[in-house]
Amino acid sequence: MAVSLSKGQKVDLTKTNPGMTKVIVGLGWDTNKYDGGNDFDLDSSVFLLGDTGKVTSEIDFVFYNNTTGANGSVVHTGDNRTGEGDGDDEQVKIDLANVPANIQRITFTITIHDGETRNQNFGQVSNSYVRILNEETGEELIRYDLGEDFSIETALVVGELYRHNGEWKFSAIGSGYQGGLAALAKDFGLQVG
Repeated sequence: MAVSLSKGQKVDLTKTNPGMTKVIVGLGWDTNKYDGGNDFDLDSSVFLLGDTGKVTSEIDFVFYNNTTGANGSVVHTGDNRTGEGDGDDEQVKIDLANVPANIQRITFTITIHDGETRNQNFGQVSNSYVRILNEETGEELIRYDLGEDFSIETALVVGELYRHNGEWKFSAIGSGYQGGLAALAKDFGLQVG
């Protein structure tokens, strides 16, 4: 039975699931009726953060053009350009036991590709969620439905896995940003050209 979270809640992941080391983080969304003439492409990205809350280098930014990070322990399974259909739109596989010790937090985001240029925002997106599955059994352990609280934002920090006393926990964040992926990347310590 999955634990359903609300914004701001935190929950143990590994402590309550002893022996589990491999998880799949699934992200999903639907776009509302949109007739702007452009594709509506949402992307999930992962920031691997150190003690400072920043990435230590560009390789700690995992997304559709850099699908593997953390010495192979974090793998993005690829870009879904439409978000159509049921189930997860994009997934990230994580081998918690092999995440390098310098990575303290694994932060999950969803952004709208070219959202500002195309005049698209999260007010036009519904049914956004993040869920964590046990990779071995396929069991859904944690789910966070983001709700419809967004309007002009073009980027969301949906949640993060973080280390706490030798265990991994999950925090439901659900905070929106304007400025898309570039704004997020800058906040997490990447140089944006």
